[in-house]
Parts: sequence; structure tokens; C-alpha cells
Amino acid sequence: MTQPGFVNSFSQTFALDPARTALVVIDMQNATGNRHMGLGKLLAERGEADSARYRFDRIEQVLVPNIQRLLAHFRSTGGKVIFITYGANAPDASDAPPHMAPIIKATNNIAGQPEHEIVEGLRPNSGEIVLNKTTQGAFRSTALDSTLRALGVDTVITVGVSTNNCVAMTSMEACDLQYRVVVVADGTGTDSDQMQEATLTMLKRLWARVLTTDEVLAELTPSNTTS
Repeated sequence: MTQPGFVNSFSQTFALDPARTALVVIDMQNATGNRHMGLGKLLAERGEADSARYRFDRIEQVLVPNIQRLLAHFRSTGGKVIFITYGANAPDASDAPPHMAPIIKATNNIAGQPEHEIVEGLRPNSGEIVLNKTTQGAFRSTALDSTLRALGVDTVITVGVSTNNCVAMTSMEACDLQYRVVVVADGTGTDSDQMQEATLTMLKRLWARVLTTDEVLAELTPSNTTS
């Protein structure tokens, strides 16, 4: 269906300033991002592994490689990188809100457990900031806002999972807090193309710029042309 013309009339437009931009990697953990652990293992034991094939294929084949490219750029240029995890701190997940506790417990997403760790290939470097949340939005249950402000950041680039849950919520919270937001189309993933595209379409409406990894890197890289 064609969108009415006014839907894109007020979409965000801004240029990326590398010095004031942070890459925020959201929930790329074994609990829901590794087909052999957490959710993947649970579904396999139930004979339902095929139901998550799209999710894990996209994570392995699209998200991890593209997030690696973004991390490599930020790290090589001294850019700001923040990792967000979700999960409980209490062993019985009693510190998690009721809408989050069931999936946290089902996937053993408890601090200190292997499922809580960030997936292989995207592990934080020494000294990189990792903030753990118990809510879908990262601003509600972490010090993300005060951390970004201390770092002098006014723009966030969000990647990770799930596009329609934690990525979208964090991105919208950031926008309401007056950060400029870029959501990376091929650096985010969820459970189906329909969910992915519907969420990206929604985020383009007022909340964020939606760019590909190539587009983000092109904007962050100074032009080599001379006048």
C-alpha cells in the first residue's frame, strides 16, 4: 500500500557528526541471538527450531557481519561504543518486571550465565561500556542517558535485536529525550520480514533516520576529495 505523502513530510534530516555520535549495540546476546543457546535451544527441544530460522539466519548472516563493520570503524577512529544487554541480576529473575520475567527465565538470561553473554564475534573490547537493562527500552532501567551526556553524545546509532521490541523502544526513548537517532536497517533484526519492514517504516515517521550500514559508514567517513 502506498503511504500518504504527508507521512514522510516531517521525517528527520540531520548530518552525522562522528565526534558526537555513539554506536549502541542492543541485546546481541546468546539468550536470544544464538541458535544453540537460550531461545534457540528451547525451541529445538520443543521441535520448533524452524519457527526461528529466519531470526537466527538473519543474525548470523546479516547482523553480526554488519555490526562488526560498524564496530571496526568506531574502534579504529576512537568513536564511542556502548553495549546494552538485557536480563535479570537476581538468580530467580525477581528483579525483572512481569512482562519480561517469563522470557528471561525461559532463556536463562541471568547475569553471570553463558546465555547472558554477548554473542561470539561481537564481544566488547576491554574498557567498552556495557549496561544491563531489565526493560525493553534501555533508558528506563540503565544509566544510558547520563552516560551519553557525560560522553558529549547527541546522536545514537542503534543496532541489534529485536527491531520491533528493544531496538525500537530504545530508539524512541532516545528521540523523546532529544537525541538524534539512526536505526541501521541491515544491522537490526527480528522474527520476520513483515515485522522488520513494518517497524522500520514506523521509525522513519518522526523517530529516526533509517540507513544501511554502507550509508552510515559513508556519512561517518570524511571525504578524501580535495578542492
